[in-house]
Order: sequence, then structure tokens, then C-alpha cells
Amino acid sequence: MNPLAEALRDEIRRDGPISFHRFMQAALYDPVHGYYRRTHDPFGKQGDFYTAEQIQPVFGILMAARMRALYREMGAPPDFTVVELGAGRREMAEAFSEWRYVPVDLDAGALPERFRGVVFSNEFFDALPVEAVAYLDGCFRELRVGWEERFVWVTGPPARAAAADYLRRYFPPPQEGALYEVNLDALAWLERIARALETGFVWTIDYGYTRAESVRFPRGTLMSYRRHQAGEDVLDDPGAKDITAHVCFTALEEHGARLGLETVRFETLAQTLLAAGEPDQFAAVLAGATPAEESRRRLQLKSLLFGMGETFRTLLQRVGGALAPDTK
Repeated sequence: MNPLAEALRDEIRRDGPISFHRFMQAALYDPVHGYYRRTHDPFGKQGDFYTAEQIQPVFGILMAARMRALYREMGAPPDFTVVELGAGRREMAEAFSEWRYVPVDLDAGALPERFRGVVFSNEFFDALPVEAVAYLDGCFRELRVGWEERFVWVTGPPARAAAADYLRRYFPPPQEGALYEVNLDALAWLERIARALETGFVWTIDYGYTRAESVRFPRGTLMSYRRHQAGEDVLDDPGAKDITAHVCFTALEEHGARLGLETVRFETLAQTLLAAGEPDQFAAVLAGATPAEESRRRLQLKSLLFGMGETFRTLLQRVGGALAPDTK
């Protein structure tokens, strides 16, 4: 048993079952033993994810082209700023180097106090800690984490009011036995963004579902990832693997609307990539490449368009009178 698992076990023995939000927060972000805080590289063949270089520079080139279009739509303001949430290893820093670039992670960096530009994120919201809830006997009940020689799910008290309200607002009427994730942290991040972003766009790339699509996930969407393998046991070996929950885009859209964030586009990532590459027929993606590099970039583009492109969604919201790109 690793040190983080021992600490969580002892906490449960001392205080009783803990919230899944607490468990996921520790598993991913504990300062010493959390998955994203340990001194290991989760990318590459020996890691848990494919390295970002497998989609770079093509992904960065196309994202920069789309960012350039938003910059022009705003009238090319001299103080245009790109804030990247979940910037990680700063793979996008070069792509966004034309503008002031501010990387932000959960424990590093901060949103500028007031700025104009774009808040960009790629797989940020799916890694925020969530609350786990089940609908049992006509009531939303919290699912907590207990210890019985291993970490186990324990049915807890009625879900707190904020969690129940989230599920009533953004999901269809509940079905008996259905499982849900409640991502109140995502809504809190939107509130921070709305306070800081004077004019511009919030550009979110992630995998997830809408209210209508949520019925496809009656057992919830929690998944763990380790050594390129997905698993459903998110309680085993905390700190040693990634944990994610699909994003409820309906919550981002509707809560955003209450904060003054207007939805401009909601589409697949493939549609976003095609819009970015169409003006020059993807010439920028291949410009300056050697024959071998050109072949590699074509494979990257194919992977993006027909792999990630169909799985991931793009949500573009605007605030403060930013001009919207033509969506007709």
C-alpha cells in the first residue's frame, strides 16, 4: 500500500467514510503523493498517456489558427491575453506565443485580475474533483468512500442541497439506481473566469455529454487510467493512476449563461479543426516540413480528425461584447 492510501485509510478509520470529492482531490492533487504531483512522467510509452508530441505540432498549429481568428474578431486588441487552464507541461506555450500567454494550474499561477482575450482549456474540467451521487429510494444520496480491507463505496446521507440542485438543473428526471457525478468545482471556475474576463471568449475542449445524452451513462462516467488502460475501479491504489469524470456541457453552458457567458459554438473537436484548417486547406500544418516530417504530420492530422476529433467536444462562449465569429 502506498503512503497516500495509508493516510486515507487511517483518516477513514479515525473519522468514518469520506466524500469521494475528498478522495479524488487527494488521489490527484495531494502535494506529495497525488497523481499529478508525484515526480513521474505520465506521458509516453512507459507512462499512462500518449505523449503530447504525438499530436504536436499539428494540434498547436490549428489551435493557433483558431485563436488568431478570435483575436481578429475582437479587433486585434494590443493587450490580448491567452490564459490556459491546466497548462501542465506548457505544450501550448509556443503555439500561443504571438500573444501574452498565462499558464494556470490548480496549484500554480492565477487568472489575471482583469483582462481581455481567451481562456483556453484542453482536458481541464474532466480532471476536477467531483462528488459521487446515487438516486436511491426517491432521493439523491451521496456515495462516500469507506475501508473494508480495501477502499469501498458506502451509501451516505442525502446529497447536500447544492449537489441535488445541480442534478435537477442539468440532468433529466432521475431514474432509480442511477449514478451521477456532480462537478461544482467546474461551476466555481466559470465564476472566477466571468469575474476576471472583461471581454473575450472561454474556449473549452473536453469529452462529455449534454443533458439529453446523459441517459447513456446510467452508471456514471468515472474512469481511471494507467499504462494506457482504462478501468472502472477508481478507488484502487489512489495516487498511482489518473481519475476522470466526463464533463456535463449543459452545466457549463447554462451556468455560464447566468454569468453572462453566451454560447457561440458547441461542436465536435473535428469541426473546430476543420474550421481552423479550411482557409488555407491545411497548408500551414505542412509548411516547412521535410518529406518525413510531412508524412508524420499527415498522420497526426488524421488521428486528430478521426480519433480525438470525434470524441472530444468544443464549447466556445463569449463575454463582454466580444464579436462572435460567423457560425452560419
